[in-house]
Amino acid sequence: MLIEGYDDGPLGAGESLLARPGSWSNYLSEICAGRANARRPVPEWFGEDGADVDALSEILFDPERWPVLRVPGADGSGVVVVFRNLDGDYGTDFLLIHPGRSYAEQIASWEGELSGTGLTWQELVPIADNPAPEADGIDEPAARLLLLLPLLNDLEVPEEASARLSATLTSVGVAQDITLSTTEHLLTGLTGRSWHDPAWGSPLSS
Repeated sequence: MLIEGYDDGPLGAGESLLARPGSWSNYLSEICAGRANARRPVPEWFGEDGADVDALSEILFDPERWPVLRVPGADGSGVVVVFRNLDGDYGTDFLLIHPGRSYAEQIASWEGELSGTGLTWQELVPIADNPAPEADGIDEPAARLLLLLPLLNDLEVPEEASARLSATLTSVGVAQDITLSTTEHLLTGLTGRSWHDPAWGSPLSS
């Protein structure tokens, strides 16, 4: 696979890997390890098995083939996620596709935290909700939102984001009885502050 403007490694389409068990733990656990979280992320937060996570990580982080996940937008824009599996310099690169341009622009990287230009919640959601039906890549809004989530750089995330993210996790197969806690872990890690939507109620309530 060739991406104009990004020539760093052996790229290959990786969208099919999202159907594999362990995909979301591999992709999102690092977010949950943000400085406001006291607990170490575990696969069970995503309803996944540690053995599945380890098996898939060998594919996702293989230096011989860097998976690419494409999130094309209906207006010709889009985001491309690249697993940068360079020995000694692992990370995730985010490229922006501009309408009318023949090349992609790297806007951010994730290596324990986001560096570069991120997106607000209000910018992220329209990209997730408006796929390009004829383009190669991910067109399911729930998967698109989760793929874009590491780009969230917004200290004023609206309260309704928690309900949307919980529903999104359910859509990709996370059990409903753990989606609220997983949502809290993700938003806490992303915003750098303890996150709890009062609408969730007490975990001790019936």
